[in-house]
Amino acid sequence: MLPRFLATLALALVAGAAMAANPVVELDTTAGVIKVELYPDAAPKTVANFLDYVKSGHYVGTQFHRVIDGFMIQGGGFTSEFSQKPTRPPIPIESESAAKAGLSNVPGTLAMARTSDPNSATSQFFINVGNNQRLDYAPGNPGYTVFGKVIGGMDVVTRIAKAPKGATGPVPPGINPADVPSTQVVIKAARIVGG
Repeated sequence: MLPRFLATLALALVAGAAMAANPVVELDTTAGVIKVELYPDAAPKTVANFLDYVKSGHYVGTQFHRVIDGFMIQGGGFTSEFSQKPTRPPIPIESESAAKAGLSNVPGTLAMARTSDPNSATSQFFINVGNNQRLDYAPGNPGYTVFGKVIGGMDVVTRIAKAPKGATGPVPPGINPADVPSTQVVIKAARIVGG
């Protein structure tokens, strides 16, 4: 009787751990693979939004179009031809709840890009390569929602950040040609691999 109980308990614990696992997304880029773990408990709407874009195939063929060494690498909005992909409606900012959960814009964390409107985030995201805690939520500063971290491929992120910059062709208004990698870094595949 006791062995059966212990076996059942062990299975329940394993199943519970599996159910509680955070989602993991793999971004297969022309510079290498980046694997990120997402935190739905800290930023549920942001994580759901990102996963919806992953599932729809939105990120495939997009490039890291804004790359600033010591700061961050940003992508998820423009194709390799600099066409802006259509997006769904913006999501509400969750930077305060993320900050309360202990998430911060430090190297290796994943955050949503947005305009000056705090509630304007759609598909674009960035990976911090510098200590950017000034981007965290604080009273009077809406900040940027951190919703994940790199758990594999930080060397790829660093390589992208340090790559030569300077657009080799025309770019849309609002994009600084000096921040565009000279050799484009394109997301070839984006898939959920865990969680």
